[in-house]
Amino acid sequence: MAKVELKAPIVDEIKANLDGACGVVLVNYQGLTVAEDTELRKQLREAGVVYKVYKNTLVKRAIAGTEFENFTELLDGTNAIAISKDDATAPARVLAKFAEKAEALELKAAVVEGTFYDKDGVKVIASIPSREELLSKLLGSMQSPITNFARVIKQIAEKNENGAA
Repeated sequence: MAKVELKAPIVDEIKANLDGACGVVLVNYQGLTVAEDTELRKQLREAGVVYKVYKNTLVKRAIAGTEFENFTELLDGTNAIAISKDDATAPARVLAKFAEKAEALELKAAVVEGTFYDKDGVKVIASIPSREELLSKLLGSMQSPITNFARVIKQIAEKNENGAA
């Protein structure tokens, strides 16, 4: 069996992982200890992010002609890819937070909903709250005026009761 035939399933796996991904971050993990890498993988798994290490040549083959093609020039050294199909900013958030503690982890680039970002852009993306956080803030801001209005009406009613008695 030829080497190309052996590598085809791995290229297909990479394509399948990237297919439908809304957030993908490329990192250099060289210098991480085993304990740090294990902790990072745990945090990413809890956030619903797929974190994989592939050979650079196989990733280059898989991303050719896709929205992730900008990663090609960055694929040198020890790289890993964090992929999320649900929360576009989850990979960037988890990796940036982890990189604050583990200085060896280098954020290289990201593609979020089809847009390429360099490492500075990844840090900006990481500062965006999750969808759930944004929805809860929106709900809180919508409930606040209603709650305040209800309090005022209740106070007016109590004042009228006390004044009428």
